[in-house]
Amino acid sequence: MSDLDSQTAYWDAAAATKRFTHPLHTPWLDGVGRSAAILDYGCGYGRTLEELEQQGFGNLSGVDTSPGMITRARGLHPAMRFAVLDTPPTLAWADASVDVVVLFAVLTCIPGDEAQRRLIGELHRVLKPGALLYLSDLPLQDDRRNRERYARFAEQYGTYGVFETSDGAVCRHHATDWFTSLLAEFETVDTRRTTVNTMNGHESAGLQILARKAASRHQAPPRRK
Repeated sequence: MSDLDSQTAYWDAAAATKRFTHPLHTPWLDGVGRSAAILDYGCGYGRTLEELEQQGFGNLSGVDTSPGMITRARGLHPAMRFAVLDTPPTLAWADASVDVVVLFAVLTCIPGDEAQRRLIGELHRVLKPGALLYLSDLPLQDDRRNRERYARFAEQYGTYGVFETSDGAVCRHHATDWFTSLLAEFETVDTRRTTVNTMNGHESAGLQILARKAASRHQAPPRRK
């Protein structure tokens, strides 16, 4: 993963102060056993894992590219398992070993198409057949402030929706059909729209997708009604 797609220095500098707010929709996990292996990719300081623990889940792991974020996570949650990703998106987990992957506000921090594809491919690898990917991220926004910065940075970064924040991060908001393309190897179980506050405090539209790795090559699971 390139420096632009990992931005480790930015996240280390921001680790002590940033607050993440994407909501965990717990009904989506009602059918998941409390001993299920759950991996939070891009766990930050462990907020979502703390919520999962409060729901009774006990087999929890978090990984992040930022040593600063992992240091904060370990300080807040000393009993949880956290690890720094040395060569993202490569994971130490074996093939088909994870029941649920949580991917909250991670794609927005990875500007490049190919880096996002590699990440989703790696998550697909570690998920068991029939296992779940719970994605929460940011689609393209309709407000003037965002439209102006999409246009301002489109030529520089080559993708409409990639922009620089006022404090030096490069982030991305996505066309909804990009999510469809990115998750082509998964079966969509459910989607929901939500409202989130970004890490810099701006109220934004969010999109959450619950997707399932096909149970077998020949038979996909039914969609949730």
